Amino acid sequence: MKSIFDIKTEQEFLNVALTTFRYQYKNIDVYKRFVDYLNLDVEKINSLDKIPFLPIEMFKNHQILDKNISTDLYFQSSGTTKMNLSKHFIANENIYQESIYKSFEQFIGKPEDFIFLGLLPSYLEKQNSSLIYMVDYLMKKSDKPENGYFLYNHEDLFKLLNELKDKKVILFGVSFALLDFLDFCNSNAQTLQASKNVTIIETGGMKGRKEEMTKDELLKILQNGFGTEKIYSEYSMTELLSQAYSLGENIYECPNWMKVLVRNVEDPFSYETAGKTGAINIIDLANIHSCSFIATQDLGKLLTEGENKFQVLGRIDHSDIRGCSLLVS
Repeated sequence: MKSIFDIKTEQEFLNVALTTFRYQYKNIDVYKRFVDYLNLDVEKINSLDKIPFLPIEMFKNHQILDKNISTDLYFQSSGTTKMNLSKHFIANENIYQESIYKSFEQFIGKPEDFIFLGLLPSYLEKQNSSLIYMVDYLMKKSDKPENGYFLYNHEDLFKLLNELKDKKVILFGVSFALLDFLDFCNSNAQTLQASKNVTIIETGGMKGRKEEMTKDELLKILQNGFGTEKIYSEYSMTELLSQAYSLGENIYECPNWMKVLVRNVEDPFSYETAGKTGAINIIDLANIHSCSFIATQDLGKLLTEGENKFQVLGRIDHSDIRGCSLLVS
């Protein structure tokens, strides 16, 4: 099968996606049961919109893993200890690492050219975070002595950012932590000497720590607070091995081995045209040994037909997708 990282055209993507679907139907037990439950003729599935997308909630109750693979490595979603957290078992770290590198290189630049700082307290405080793994890997490739993480030590981060103002810096930050940092700057009458060389990449996630706001409101606050022309964003999740990036204005673009479809909220097999809001389905071909076809609980819309660009608009305001009781036990 063609390497996912060599995909160039829509036809190549379709060919690899259909091959991946048939492989996963045969080798991933939970996915096979889900597809069979829908009573579909697998042999007649010949387009992306006919492929069944596994509800993301399945990762909370089941091991979604190739039956030919045994692995102890997994990523786990963030949340409280009382919550039923998703687990994504990882069969091949090299695929994830290559996905991280090539996505970052495509949209931002070579990791070796940047200093990486992380303001990711809620993720650092949990184990098995795919986000921390990603930033760790980028730091390793960068190999800069200034690389490092910050929990709530805002003063240290403030001083370092000002010291590094003439170097190319990436600051990965969870939304609430970036806002907390700006609150620190304001309350202490500190002026951040931001420059065009400091790139802020917010990774989402209020996690109940701040008043909810729209993505556009968040980006405007961060843009004004950090004094930068644009705030970048990264979109991924525990259940994925690929990342989409926004270079401003809440417009995300996928790498060539990842694609977003927008489904009708009421009918999971009906898809919305560009410009119309629906629920986000993701094809992540890097998930070769788990499931590449995931129905998320995020709301969004495609911007233009035929382009792999989309916006994330929020969350569906109801609980787990109905109709999957077969797989709950």
